[in-house]
Amino acid sequence: MIPKDPLIKKSLPVSSKLVQRSHLFSALPENLLQEMTQHFRVERWNKKSYIDHETLQHRFYLLIEGRIEVMRTNPDTGRSITLDLLYPGDGFDLITLLDGQIHEVFFSPVDNLTVFSVPINKMREWIWTYPELNRQFMPYLAQKMREQENKTTDLALYDTVTRLSRLILQSLNKIKSYRGLAQDAHKQHLITGLSDELLARLTGSVRQVINKHLQYWKKQGTIDKKRNEIIINDLQKIIDDADYTVSKFKKT
Repeated sequence: MIPKDPLIKKSLPVSSKLVQRSHLFSALPENLLQEMTQHFRVERWNKKSYIDHETLQHRFYLLIEGRIEVMRTNPDTGRSITLDLLYPGDGFDLITLLDGQIHEVFFSPVDNLTVFSVPINKMREWIWTYPELNRQFMPYLAQKMREQENKTTDLALYDTVTRLSRLILQSLNKIKSYRGLAQDAHKQHLITGLSDELLARLTGSVRQVINKHLQYWKKQGTIDKKRNEIIINDLQKIIDDADYTVSKFKKT
């Protein structure tokens, strides 16, 4: 996972507070964090960084800032699907961490990144040794498994509009970002950096179909859209199209 161009990598000082920003380490006691911190390395990467599978077999990485797209591609057709979009706090690659094998996916940074890493054998040792870390790791692993189960179900059972609506709601839950006056925060939400092509890969569709649905929502006043920025004006409409009950979507 080392960028090909060394000019786009910058090392940063490591602190326990920085490590604590990950879901996996957020609730650990300070004395344990201090002991673990000495094994971490923190870096900033340009979004054009190349993520190398061989490096992933030696170090376990976690995001502090930025997002990473996890993709699979058919080499014959060139068609791609996005398996996951990783946000700050997420770890990668969990599959390689668990089984030690190369994971045949492509990791593509969506933004400039800040990451921290630890030797993968050390991470495995910590998971088996420290119950405090295991109590964080197992629910996180279950969460990622549940997300993949939901994605598979959506692809098999629901149409593109439903899948796109659910994806937008999931993104809102993760980024927790709003635009406008405080009293309007419940109905105006901002999603940035997700191009129509990326939305298509995330929903198992194609760019033209996604663009058609977004333009329809725009004409209806449900959203505003400028380049890769989507502002939700009518959140209830998105919830209705997602075929969710209101209680299922956490309004944050």
